[in-house]
Amino acid sequence: MDLPYLFQSQRLGFRTWHPSDLPAFSAMNADPETMTFFQHPLSKKESQVLMDRMTRLYTDRGHCYFAVEVLDSGEFLGMIGLGTKSFIAPFTPCVDIGWRIRRKFWSQGFASEGAARCLDLAIELGIKKVYSLASSKNAASVRVMQKIGMTYEYDFEHPDLLEHPRLQPCSLYKIEL
Repeated sequence: MDLPYLFQSQRLGFRTWHPSDLPAFSAMNADPETMTFFQHPLSKKESQVLMDRMTRLYTDRGHCYFAVEVLDSGEFLGMIGLGTKSFIAPFTPCVDIGWRIRRKFWSQGFASEGAARCLDLAIELGIKKVYSLASSKNAASVRVMQKIGMTYEYDFEHPDLLEHPRLQPCSLYKIEL
């Protein structure tokens, strides 16, 4: 299906969410390996709720974790974009950058490429500071944060993950734009 892109990077197309994304998105979110550094794999219903939340965020703020496709094939890659964090912490509320991509696309530079393009979007939107956080055990995501020029701030205990000690601590990174 040819869907228009809001913007692109060299290999990726970023767009809003469509109902046709649900099968691939929910399959990605149900994969235990993809969801290793999250509380649990998501059900199809939870994936739909997340898609709906991203659609509202885009409508309200002009950014979200976008649906992302590989330009060459049109294949659904996952989500990459700008979100918001509002849990209680010294750095919140804030704009954050994040990604979740299908396992078959890991280790190909897509997360770094897409995240770098989303930092350009943040500049276009007038956002001055972007944060990113992940379990400190999530070496791949921490590496992406470093590759896109973010600076390590500190490790912290995420208040929403207190019942998931295997995910603690979280590493916080920041970039000033």
